Amino acid sequence: MRLDKYLKVSRLIKRRTVAKEIADKGRITINGKVAKSSSDVGIGDELSLLFGNKTLVVQVTRIVETTKKADAEEMYTVISDTPRV
Repeated sequence: MRLDKYLKVSRLIKRRTVAKEIADKGRITINGKVAKSSSDVGIGDELSLLFGNKTLVVQVTRIVETTKKADAEEMYTVISDTPRV
């Protein structure tokens, strides 16, 4: 699944266009490598997202095309959520 679509479906980022903009600015990495919005995301991948003043690191546990809000959190496991210095 494309990175921008995964971020929207999992509700890590609210809109796909916002996910695309953030990825294309180099603020998202997959397994330590800078990712574009079209990068493929697979189960077991580690995503690092730089949001303004914090860094969120998650591991992909599930990939589905659509999901309900209550089930979206099952798509990833939060590894760390730290303020950026």
